[in-house]
Amino acid sequence: MNELEQVAVTSESIDKQVMIDHLINEYSDGLLHLVYTYVKNRTTAEDLTQEIILKCYEKSHQFQQHSSLKTWAYRIAINHCKDYVKSWHYRKITLNEKIIHALPSKSKNIEEEMIAKSEEDEVTKAVMRLPIKYREIVFLHYYEELSLVEISNVSGVNVNTIKTRLKRAKELLKQELKKEAY
Repeated sequence: MNELEQVAVTSESIDKQVMIDHLINEYSDGLLHLVYTYVKNRTTAEDLTQEIILKCYEKSHQFQQHSSLKTWAYRIAINHCKDYVKSWHYRKITLNEKIIHALPSKSKNIEEEMIAKSEEDEVTKAVMRLPIKYREIVFLHYYEELSLVEISNVSGVNVNTIKTRLKRAKELLKQELKKEAY
């Protein structure tokens, strides 16, 4: 039994400090990767992850232990990311980045292009091009290794819908990777 479970068993409410320590030590990397699948920017993902951990701390009194702490934190993260992606700030930054990337760069050399075409990079890029509803499922299932039931709890989507989305995501990834191969 881990430290958080011991505290939960011995008292009705989880000590906020133990909870935040557990979130940071056990789930911060996973939260960061989850957030990155939404915003596609490392710095922004780091900032949002800190905001999410703070939000978990502030809302710790709402954690009713109906699900695991990980599931609860991931649900908060997903909702926070969805709100951020809808925000004016995010849309403005995304538009600016698209304009900057559209400008031709003279600093690329052949070696950098070869590195960019590595197999792992291609898969990551293909996953990041998936619509968010598929990207979220792929991340939670393959990276976080959550079961379909856990993904259902985190996302609030029916298990059968999760299965369908996972199957469709695999099909889309195959199509994307075939395009890259040609």
